Amino acid sequence: MSNQEPLLRVEHLCQYFKTGNFVTKAVDDVSFDIRKGEVFGLVGESGCGKTTTGRSIIGLYNITSGNIFFKGMRIAAGVQSYRDELKKTTDPARIAELKALIKTARTERKNCDRVYAAKRIEELGAEYAPRIAAASGEEKTQLEAQYKDELRKARKNRLITRIQMIFQDPIASLDPRMTVREIISEGLVIQGERDKKVIDEKVYEMLELVGLVREHASRYPHEFSGGQRQRIGVARSVIMNPELIIADEPVSALDVSVQAQVINLLNELRERLGLTILFIAHDLSVVKYFSDRIGVMYYGKMVELADSDELFAHPLHPYTRSLLSAIPLPDPVYERQRQRITYNPLAEHDYTVDQPSFREVRPGHFVQCNEAEYQRILAEDTAE
Repeated sequence: MSNQEPLLRVEHLCQYFKTGNFVTKAVDDVSFDIRKGEVFGLVGESGCGKTTTGRSIIGLYNITSGNIFFKGMRIAAGVQSYRDELKKTTDPARIAELKALIKTARTERKNCDRVYAAKRIEELGAEYAPRIAAASGEEKTQLEAQYKDELRKARKNRLITRIQMIFQDPIASLDPRMTVREIISEGLVIQGERDKKVIDEKVYEMLELVGLVREHASRYPHEFSGGQRQRIGVARSVIMNPELIIADEPVSALDVSVQAQVINLLNELRERLGLTILFIAHDLSVVKYFSDRIGVMYYGKMVELADSDELFAHPLHPYTRSLLSAIPLPDPVYERQRQRITYNPLAEHDYTVDQPSFREVRPGHFVQCNEAEYQRILAEDTAE
């Protein structure tokens, strides 16, 4: 792991959904971090909790427990578990402790927005002060008005807006009653941008950036193909000038040729804008091409995490091996001989006595295993 402070850090994230007396553990004790400028791939079969993890990070769900840190500040804390415990406990000391934890989480959440706003105001002051001092007459008046407008918007900005999301379904994620101009500019309007000319220019810039043209701004989503709709979704997220983009299976609903176009677009934007990307997918061949590190999820848990090349060369968890064995290759000889590996957790693991935990078995390579499995992996490494 790098000594650099990660841009995003997820600690023991749990996201449970309760229906009556039944609790679904969609995400259960997941931890990872994402360094600035990298692409972190999150893979696993449908229903394993990948999308829920992304939606929890961006704040679409109130997390049950755990913490999410962005740029070193806590943007989410799982107070729901504290509230549930409050309803059950009668111990006065524990009640006071739980209330203090809830209050601290709320305070930190509010403070991170204040810190972010204060930093942005300081940057604006450093940018505009010398320009205003050097100007005179009408130019000075215009700069002072711009500075005042920027300050107003900075005070409204929230840290979470530095994270944006590209949704999986390019049809359902776009409002059919809004034009492309309204869809892409919605975030700017919410943040307080009032100048129609500025909004239009930014929309046109984003459209051209993602390979569309200005004329598309006045059209509606149903007039576009799937790939074009996904490009509109990319433009909507990039216009907010984010530092982190959560791409939730952005190519799964597209044709193979269009998938390559969208992936290449994201790669180009990553290089040009210095984006950090959480790339959620179930197509392992796409993830290997696009990601620096990969986390593998199964039934709401992270079972393996490693660099892309390391994970494909030395998969350690049986589920990861099963996923890799399912990757098809355009080679008829190989396909005739390919052996699919079936993952049966009851047969593969004995956790009746020794429960598993997420352990670093090699530098930067983490696996969900118990002590016996950990010692077996170390023995295999020594034998090699």
